[in-house]
Amino acid sequence: MEESLFWRCYCVRQRVAKEGLEMTTIHSKIEHPSEAVLMNWVLRSSWVRCTCVVLVLIVVSTARANEPALLHYQVNAEPVFKELTPAFCWFHPRVAPLPGYGKDGRPAVVMTIQKHLAASDHYSGLYFLRTDDLGKTWTRPIEIPELAWQPGENNETIAVCDVTPGWHSPSGKLLAIGIKLRYSPKGDQLLDKPRSHECAYATYDPKSQTWTAWKMLAMPQTDGKFFLVSPGCVQWLVNADGTLLIPTYFRGPTGDDYVTTVLHCSFDGQELKYLKHGDELATAGGRGFVEPSLALVQGTYFLTLRNDAAAYITTSSDGLHFQPVKKWTFDDGQELGSYNTQAHWLAHSDGLFLTYTRRGANNDHIARNRAPIFVAQVDPKRLQVIRKTERSLLPERGVMLGNFGATAITPDESWVTDAEYILTGKPHPKGADGTTWLGRVRWSKPNQLAK
Repeated sequence: MEESLFWRCYCVRQRVAKEGLEMTTIHSKIEHPSEAVLMNWVLRSSWVRCTCVVLVLIVVSTARANEPALLHYQVNAEPVFKELTPAFCWFHPRVAPLPGYGKDGRPAVVMTIQKHLAASDHYSGLYFLRTDDLGKTWTRPIEIPELAWQPGENNETIAVCDVTPGWHSPSGKLLAIGIKLRYSPKGDQLLDKPRSHECAYATYDPKSQTWTAWKMLAMPQTDGKFFLVSPGCVQWLVNADGTLLIPTYFRGPTGDDYVTTVLHCSFDGQELKYLKHGDELATAGGRGFVEPSLALVQGTYFLTLRNDAAAYITTSSDGLHFQPVKKWTFDDGQELGSYNTQAHWLAHSDGLFLTYTRRGANNDHIARNRAPIFVAQVDPKRLQVIRKTERSLLPERGVMLGNFGATAITPDESWVTDAEYILTGKPHPKGADGTTWLGRVRWSKPNQLAK
């Protein structure tokens, strides 16, 4: 029953006490049956009881007024392809739309992906898949010769990993951003020299269907604070003027903790140039803040951060200068339970959504609780995940997920992509079989941010 009905009845109760009205007089003015039932209760109740009801209703009404409008959505997961081999597993699948390049004027979608080899964090060169019918059919993974391994000094291998592709509308190019790294002959990462980790980028021209080779973003102070620069697994944004905001994490030649910042860069379709960077966000322990992702919704920038112990959130009015960070929690105050794993945004014109993994989902048998992948709406004022909106998007089938991508594809649909981490020749008893997953999030309202 609406608060206004309770309030009317309360006011009548005041008149009864003040004017000594008869019950028959009161009931002759009541039109709705539910109002009559409530009125009988009010007229027979004490002042204390009535006052408490009104006070509770005021509190409830205020709380509801502060809640964000909930945006309804539906989810389903489907396989893109599957491959099971002890030699490698597919990793880091992330997608980006090519507006107008698909069938019937719809977007084509490119998925970048790599092979995870036997050693930890040892990745192949870059591959890609493409769909022209919004995921009904896909090509197989196609190796990109321009983005393959390159030889380095002392039998080292130069590679790029943790790639996130995105559409740069002003230039009409797809831009892929990741981390350049150095491998030893055994596949171990080498970090002993400046720029062992750099911001690497390449472009894809959908008109000519060609890729460029990797280029490196020139940065200042590469012998100091920017000894290692790692824009890996991040969601970056294109400003209205064509410049980019690229979240990245970095550190100097010593220490284990990384610091996060946002790089402001220009891009003319060929060359990415550093202009400046924003606040430097740091915390002690747990490797600091890494794998940041940035979103812009209704004039506010939101940045989510990974730490070994917990996930964090902060906001900004310009994408460069941020408020103090806070741990991610549900709207009931309990910790989200996401830790040591990346989280990403689904930005919608009518709401902000987080995609993440967490504890507490009967998943303690999964390394770092990195499956299933969830999606839920975020309260943009309280910076909390609204628990009742949470949905399981990509399934847990006995192995971990967690190195995933999330992006808007059309006004009606956003996608989350990931692959099962399994390096055996046999399926897992719980079902994992090397599937690369596509999770569709279908919106009840068109997303005006997707063009």
